[in-house]
Amino acid sequence: MRELRLWGTGLSSIASMENRGWFTYFMQKQRQRKQLVVQPRMGFGTLKQMRRGLLAVQMSHATVAGTITLDSYTRVNNYEMAWQALAEGHELNGFPLVTHGPDQTRKMLSDVASKEFPIQVRHGSALPLDIFKAILLAGLDATEGGPVSYCLPYSRIPIWQAMEEWKACCQLFASELSWGKVNHIESFGGCMLGQLCPPSLLIAISLLECLFLRFHGLRSLSLSYAQQTNLEQDKEAVMVLRHLAERYLPNVDWHIVIYTYMGVYPRSFAGATALLRESVKLAVDTGSERLIVKTPVEASRIPTIEENVTALEMAAESARAFSTTRSAIAQSQWHASDTGVYTEAERLIEAVLELNSDPGEALVQAFAKGLLDIPYCLHPDNRNLARSFIDQNGWLRWADPGYMPILDAGSLRRSIPKSIKAQQLIEMLTYNERRFDDPGSRLEVQTMYELNGSHA
Repeated sequence: MRELRLWGTGLSSIASMENRGWFTYFMQKQRQRKQLVVQPRMGFGTLKQMRRGLLAVQMSHATVAGTITLDSYTRVNNYEMAWQALAEGHELNGFPLVTHGPDQTRKMLSDVASKEFPIQVRHGSALPLDIFKAILLAGLDATEGGPVSYCLPYSRIPIWQAMEEWKACCQLFASELSWGKVNHIESFGGCMLGQLCPPSLLIAISLLECLFLRFHGLRSLSLSYAQQTNLEQDKEAVMVLRHLAERYLPNVDWHIVIYTYMGVYPRSFAGATALLRESVKLAVDTGSERLIVKTPVEASRIPTIEENVTALEMAAESARAFSTTRSAIAQSQWHASDTGVYTEAERLIEAVLELNSDPGEALVQAFAKGLLDIPYCLHPDNRNLARSFIDQNGWLRWADPGYMPILDAGSLRRSIPKSIKAQQLIEMLTYNERRFDDPGSRLEVQTMYELNGSHA
């Protein structure tokens, strides 16, 4: 394998860099302004194209953070294949950060990254230590993922091995604090498998991963939640997530990031646009600080730079149009419409924390015992006994929680199926695609926006 120039640079050299935590500073500033930050999921293989994409995002008419999404080879630590693809002129589906090396990446980011335009690296790797080193050596300060959320969906390595790697990554990021640099990690726990994971489990994993990150020294965190299949249920879930974060993460700088739906996407432009706007409404109504935006072409291909910018500006325009007065009211009254999400999430979190004082060890044990169980996840360390279903109102519920301690926690379970058949699973996977591509459904969504004081 090609010897990478990355390892020729001492990590201590980054102590002299100007960046002292641009991402954290930026998010604190926008939170004080109550300004929703929108962010793309964008990455390109070449230095020139990646720089052009970042500059286009920076110049967009929106309050934005930049993104460098890494390629598939880098995610699985196959740097030689990434290098070969670049050498042969093949197009990659992301930026090969480790292969390009810190010198070239810093040059690419010159006059682009700043405290007014911070950049987050998004990677998807279960074993990301090389990536974390590359992030620091490139002068960047923010990434995302976690030892559960980047292990179970994307790899077959044992959870314990991912825990050990992420422990080293956290210690590397946390060591920067002694040099006056605050690094940020966003848990991907609220996005498990993209869909069909009930809200209480998304909340629990996002919170537990943040407890793991804090245990190993991180003090700037964000908790994720991916839009699901019912706006009202999602609102309740995000409010519960915020409430539990206030309880379990004292003395930590944190915020909440919403993901536009990550499952099977609508194929029509109108349907995809309506789904995006619903995610914006979710973010605004829950007072969430950041939104990861998807484009209307997600169902068919990788979006262009221009399509990414258009989606960001569309989301920002929708956020301005939606009323924010409902947000504070909703947050103060979330318990009035509690359907069991809070109780389920709390039971899961407490059951895991009772296993071990080390959150990482507790998470490994929890999956071994089935106290955490991701529906339809085929990773060897996941029991895969739990099953979920979408009810007639679009609410995502438990059909079978397996060994998870949440029985009888919900008050609105009705008509729970005894088993999930293949055709039912396909119908659930395509639920939002069909809901938003159907003209009648889109009309209902538009009417809902208008009733809430917006014509976005």
